Parts: sequence; structure tokens; C-alpha cells
Amino acid sequence: MRLQFEHLWDVSPQQARDIQLKLRDSVELSDQYGEIHHVAGVDVGFEANNTITRAAIAVLRFPSLELAEHAIARLPTTFPYIPGYLSFREIPAVLAALARIKQLPDILLCDGQGIAHPRRFGIACHLGVLTGLPAIGVAKSRLIGTHKLVPHEKGKSVPLVDQEEVIGAVLRTRQNVKPLYISPGHKVSLASAVKLVMQCVTRYRLPETTRWAHRIASNVP
Repeated sequence: MRLQFEHLWDVSPQQARDIQLKLRDSVELSDQYGEIHHVAGVDVGFEANNTITRAAIAVLRFPSLELAEHAIARLPTTFPYIPGYLSFREIPAVLAALARIKQLPDILLCDGQGIAHPRRFGIACHLGVLTGLPAIGVAKSRLIGTHKLVPHEKGKSVPLVDQEEVIGAVLRTRQNVKPLYISPGHKVSLASAVKLVMQCVTRYRLPETTRWAHRIASNVP
């Protein structure tokens, strides 16, 4: 896989901020994908007292959501844990895992934020811009923004707003269960992001992309 952009990863927080501000101009928030045959999820964890970053990629057939391929990569951790800069800590291992799969996905669902980020450049944006792959942020918790109460029915959502700008949607993927925070990452509109996430959900809160990646990373049968 040839990257669309490249930059250093062993950088200071200020340098990381400058990279985010530079690359965010390349984020596309309109639908720029064709027919979807494969979707993928990524799970990132840490080993050996956080000195090793582990990334697992799960590629699923769409719309059946059957596992087609997976890969795991481990790299030394080079960036500290700083909220708002998690992509600098996680993406190097994710890119290494992506390099090991044969079938690149048509859509990448990231366990994290898209534009629902202080600088509108969460991990889904960062990964999407670097790889050129359409990407969606699917976060389990809110980083920024406010929203109204989400209806309790499955599939209902409300806008996530920051400074009068809609930056995502708060989506109830299962009735009476905590919602997820969906935001576009790259080459996907918000409306399509919500629709695609729901198409990847079965009877659980998390989409199957995330569940499969976590199972692979955790070696769960």
C-alpha cells in the first residue's frame, strides 16, 4: 500500500499539532467511495508496560460481515499518551498491520474519532488521509461536543455539535444501551457514516468490524 502522505512519527506534541493542522485540509467530507465489498476494523492495544503497540486489522466481507482476512503488527511505542494525539501513538502499528493484508477494505471503521476532535483531525481522519481509504470514526466515548438526549430505540441518533458546527452523530446501535459517537474521517459524509455503521451492527453495541478486530488482538476463539 502506497501512502498518500508521509511524515515523521517521533515528534514532540507541538510538532504533532502542526502536522494535524497541516493535514486536516486534505480531509474530504463527501462520499467518495464506490460499491462496498469489504469493510475493516482496527483494534489497538499495548503490551509490556505500554512499550509495545499492538494493532489488529480485521477485514470483513460486506454485507455478510464474515471474516475475510486479518493481520497483527507489533511495534515499539514512541509517543506518549496525550488525549487528542492518540493517532501518533497508534497509527504506526496500524499501518504495519495494513501492509500485511492482501485485500484493502473499501471502508475503514476506526475505534476512535473522526472530525469530532478539537482540531477536526482524529485518528480516522489521520489514517484516511495517509492511506487514501474512506474512513469513519466510531468512538465509545465523547471527546468534545454536546448533544441532546438520544432516543432509546435502535438506529436513532442526534447531532453532536461543537461551536455551532455539527461534527458527528450520537447513535443508538442497540435499544437502551449506551450510544456510540460517529464522525466522518475521510471520503465519507456524516449521513453515510451513520448508515454504514448500522449496516455493520448485528445484535451488539459495537459494529462487527470492531468486535472482530478485538477478538483477533485478544486471541479470543
